[in-house]
Amino acid sequence: MNIMLIDDDEAIRMMLQDIIEDYELGTVSQSLPSAVDLSAAQLSAIDILIIDLLMPGIDGIEAVRRLKGGFAGKIIMLSQVESKDMVGKAYENGIDYYITKPLNRNEIVSVLRSVSEHLRLESFAQNLQNSLQNLTPKAPMTAAPKLTSQQRCDSALKELGILSSPAAPDLSDIISYIAQNNGQLPALKNLFSAVAQKRQAPEPEKEAKAMEQRLRRAIFQAHVNIATMGSLDYTNPRFEELAPLYFDYNDIRNTMRLLENDEKPAMSQVHINTKKFIHALYDTVYSR
Repeated sequence: MNIMLIDDDEAIRMMLQDIIEDYELGTVSQSLPSAVDLSAAQLSAIDILIIDLLMPGIDGIEAVRRLKGGFAGKIIMLSQVESKDMVGKAYENGIDYYITKPLNRNEIVSVLRSVSEHLRLESFAQNLQNSLQNLTPKAPMTAAPKLTSQQRCDSALKELGILSSPAAPDLSDIISYIAQNNGQLPALKNLFSAVAQKRQAPEPEKEAKAMEQRLRRAIFQAHVNIATMGSLDYTNPRFEELAPLYFDYNDIRNTMRLLENDEKPAMSQVHINTKKFIHALYDTVYSR
């Protein structure tokens, strides 16, 4: 995430930059003492703008009012002012979050993580929407070359939005192992241990536990991605097929409701059924 800081207090800007760098929350692309000369062009590559309310020359609300129409990112406003009227005015003019000074490190970290997640989900949702709009019937063509099992697995993971996740190689190896064992899915603990041993990991049991955690995070991400697809268009045939195939449909509906209320889903709110997910992925790969 590219972040711009605007505050006439250099100490505040330095503190924010330290927090952002320490917690790897993004990159501070610009740090400015004033919004007087701020232009829309400067914001073209910015994902998050953090701006102070009270500054000489032009205050934060006026700067936001002028720029919000041409800025697609998120705006966080900082201020010592706690007036409900002033806070309301800030939100009316386009800010997304309001943080009261003196700054609290934990609050800054929490808000930036939440903003980053919302931006990521919005980007994912927009990409899905663009894909749906670009779907057009195609003329019959000659039969395409048959895909390998690895290509089919990658295709399935891409469809779920987790092809680039750290767990993608784990899932690929797991599907391959199950195929070599005639489609038999052993107990998950044994499965992870067997894959770790096949990789000749120095510490197979430690690797098996790490694999399990990577899988849980990836399955949760896939769950959120599919719920996002459903919140955009629950009649989408891909959503209707994928949601009950890989997940508990009631869990998906609960997550859709959270997204529709602009709430961030948490892993603790979702039942992660790793065995169901792996079984569905195997069937998908070897039925295509």
